[in-house]
Amino acid sequence: MLQSPPNDLDAFWMPFTDNRYFKANPRLLASARGMYYQTPEGREILDGTAGLWCVNAGHGRESIVEAIREQAGRLDFAPTFQLGHPLAFQLAARVGGMMPGDLDRVFFANSGSEAVDTALKIALAYHRVRGEGTRTRLIGRERGYHGTGFGGIAVGGIGPNRRTFGPGLPGSDHLPHTHDLARNAFTRGQAAHGAHLADALEGLVALHGGDTIAAVIVEPMAGSTGVLVPPIGYLERLREICTKHGILLIFDEVITAFGRIGAATAAERLGVTPDIITMAKGITNAAVPMGAVACRRGIYDAVTGAMAQAAGIELFHGYTYSAHPLACAAALATLDLYRDEALFERSRGLEAYWEAAVHGLAEGRHVIDIRNMGLVAGIEMAPREGAPGARGMEVFRRLFDTGLLVRATGDIIALSPPLIVEEAQIDTMVAALAGVLAETV
Repeated sequence: MLQSPPNDLDAFWMPFTDNRYFKANPRLLASARGMYYQTPEGREILDGTAGLWCVNAGHGRESIVEAIREQAGRLDFAPTFQLGHPLAFQLAARVGGMMPGDLDRVFFANSGSEAVDTALKIALAYHRVRGEGTRTRLIGRERGYHGTGFGGIAVGGIGPNRRTFGPGLPGSDHLPHTHDLARNAFTRGQAAHGAHLADALEGLVALHGGDTIAAVIVEPMAGSTGVLVPPIGYLERLREICTKHGILLIFDEVITAFGRIGAATAAERLGVTPDIITMAKGITNAAVPMGAVACRRGIYDAVTGAMAQAAGIELFHGYTYSAHPLACAAALATLDLYRDEALFERSRGLEAYWEAAVHGLAEGRHVIDIRNMGLVAGIEMAPREGAPGARGMEVFRRLFDTGLLVRATGDIIALSPPLIVEEAQIDTMVAALAGVLAETV
């Protein structure tokens, strides 16, 4: 059934949006099923971004819908402060069982931003209870995105966030990013050049003192700042340096977890095990907001064991909606879908076709680089003189108007379709992008 456009557009202050432009030129989504959105007018929009990197199993999956509906009728809400409900423990065990190594202790939040702030707090608490309270410094990376909480902004490396809201937590610092157009343009998968950039962490240790650094947080593959794929050996080197200096290594896998690069986690796929992993997005197929943090058993034991001689709260942290019953039900149904339809394996099986298709755009107008990993691709265009980002936004809007949803981050077009995508739909995405690029000045 077609829906009329709303007449109260001004009431909603939209996130990460040019509100004035949007409300003069609204582009609305009214329903979704499988690989497609529908507009209020009934036009189909092929989803090339899994919503916002999150609808990994496709839209409107009935088993997830039914799980939410049934749970809402049984237990709509339960507090998890000094109480619990069964699904929270079932889900924690399922998620923990999918993590690498012994990262099987799971704390639930409601978003990626909250998961990041939780992970940073856990790292600080871990060092403090071990008598290393001087470890308060947190290290992020340039062009890193770790959500919009003040902790995430502090370790993040996105200029507008920091210019608008300040540096966030004091004492944070940053590694250089790994993007190197001169040496690595049009690389397929991981680039050969760039592992040495991890050695900048040794410089920060020398500058600040290793005994002041609590954790390093990086995205294994940075998504929101333009699909920055880790160079071969880079993450391994970070792991080595962190271990050497007693620094916790956190992987922000809000985007990469749950099949996006062909495995439950990027840590598993890339063979590098951090101490803490943050997750969100695909954990519930985006049907209900949820975030999660998985940490090594030894970290959990250290924090909870510190209170063994005295009753009390070990980690003074949490959220009203931690492990919300509806989110837990959605997550359990989502994990069942991933397993029953072998979607992680399906994602990996499509990688070669995906890679060849997106790199077919290498001769496209304005294209200066293409990067890919798993079912993700970043197509970077040269910016217009004096107007960085304008070309990317124009391409985003024109593609939507022709029936394809992509993600524009500056002058980079990101593609990350649901894992149920078919080869013919990949071809449609690439053809649509090629056509719009050819017509874009």
